[in-house]
Amino acid sequence: MAETKLSTHQLDALFLRDKNLVSEVMGQVSFTQAMLYHIIGTDPTDGQTAIVDAVLVTLMEHGFTPSAITTRLTYLSAPEAMQSAVAAGLLNVANNFVGTMENTAKILTKILDNPSGLKKACSEVVEEHRSSGSYIPGFGHHLHKPDDPRSTKLFEIALMYKDIDKKPIEALKTLSRTIDKIYGKHLTINATGATAAVLMGARIPTSIMRGFAIVSRAAGLVAHILEEQENPTAREIWDIVDKKVIYTGREGASPKVADKC
Repeated sequence: MAETKLSTHQLDALFLRDKNLVSEVMGQVSFTQAMLYHIIGTDPTDGQTAIVDAVLVTLMEHGFTPSAITTRLTYLSAPEAMQSAVAAGLLNVANNFVGTMENTAKILTKILDNPSGLKKACSEVVEEHRSSGSYIPGFGHHLHKPDDPRSTKLFEIALMYKDIDKKPIEALKTLSRTIDKIYGKHLTINATGATAAVLMGARIPTSIMRGFAIVSRAAGLVAHILEEQENPTAREIWDIVDKKVIYTGREGASPKVADKC
């Protein structure tokens, strides 16, 4: 028989796992604490709460990235369905933007499970990526150089709590030094790389890490919708594409895209 431990209700009560939603959760804990309890099934420690709260704030806003642009354009098309615009933006939380912490966490797990020790394990990982010509997730940023200030702050917060495992952070920093040595240049540990390390330290399963990015980005996308209502930009984005993307098909046809409806 199918079963769930997440929630149930009675005529006079509702439950979030084993807690009475009204008397034990509402007004008693923060959203971050309630969310962690709901997801991992145990009361979060102070360190877990602080780490996840910091991660949610860190990943909430990234400016006009694909997720925000998609949300604004979708809202322009369907202003009656805010949920559709947010959902469209969340589809862009993936391997190239925001959701890359999963890939970093897998590498850190591989390093920590390697009996050869951190330095050798890191060297093996870097050489593997170098020989295949693939980038190492969690490193590099087009704006923040030499270091990503968000990463530094996430590490600082993690180090404040005894219940947070520091080994993933040590592994990531060792990997960073190894990358710099082998490639002969410094690559910053970006925010999603740092996020992977601190979430591992907070004992968040790798398979669910992207979920926290989704929760965080949802809040940021709602902010983009409100700004779109008050100060629209979607139409200008559309106009830019209309003017910059030139038709190069059939010879003699007009390069101008057809007028909008």
